[in-house]
Amino acid sequence: MRVGKASDTDVEQVGTMREGKLDQKHLLFGEDDSPNNYDLNMGLTGGGGWRTPRHRHNFDQIRYVIQGELPYTETEVLKEGWVGYFPESVHYGPQERAEGLRTMVLQCGGASGQGYLSVARREAVNAELNKVGEFKKGSYHYTDNNGVSQTKDGSEAIFEHATGGALCFAAPRYTDVIAMDPAAYDWQKSRDAGVEEKWLGRFTERDLRIGFLRLDAGAVYQAGQFDSIEILFQTKGRVTAGGTEYGPETGYEFLANEGPVLVEAAEPTEFLRMVLHTF
Repeated sequence: MRVGKASDTDVEQVGTMREGKLDQKHLLFGEDDSPNNYDLNMGLTGGGGWRTPRHRHNFDQIRYVIQGELPYTETEVLKEGWVGYFPESVHYGPQERAEGLRTMVLQCGGASGQGYLSVARREAVNAELNKVGEFKKGSYHYTDNNGVSQTKDGSEAIFEHATGGALCFAAPRYTDVIAMDPAAYDWQKSRDAGVEEKWLGRFTERDLRIGFLRLDAGAVYQAGQFDSIEILFQTKGRVTAGGTEYGPETGYEFLANEGPVLVEAAEPTEFLRMVLHTF
């Protein structure tokens, strides 16, 4: 088990690739060069908002709205408390995020197995590209070897510079972002006494799962019993795990079949639960 607490995590401002101000706290990271590499973070939109053009990625994203509304097109939003699955290769945006929006985001390798380029590698490449070109309104502007002005999506430019190869998108498995309202789902009993669950969805042939857990006071959840990495994000309550007590805005990583790792609720507690693709 690994744990990352928002209260113990420094704030980092997202680099110059996009337009506006977005502060992030990175709670947990996966393993570089793994198809299941990931980044679990919390974001706060700063003064002046945050904007991106319509774009897509070669990795998956799961977004949970803690406070505010998250636009993912010009007309559609994830409401407060909603969860969105942003599949690899699927376009979304443009986004115009308002100041004060708070979200939890899990970025992770998609079912195609292309993995996820870590924040550290992206920011290092970002700095290199800024020496010979310019990021502006989500795109990268530069002059090629023939002296011709070129424009690329910022994410694409960073990926290609980091890997030395062209960014190739897998065939999209879905046609759009999948927006989910957890309040519309019913809680179901689990095998652990005092523990209830609701699965919002299971996606792709590699079985990415998204759902919620609810523990009564004194209930024990046996974590880490899936065939892939299990990620929990605590939304309310207090628990004890590994002899330490934890509260809201804490992230937990359990490796494939690591469990059972006992997580005991000191008071009624809820988690957003995600199980990464099985490779």
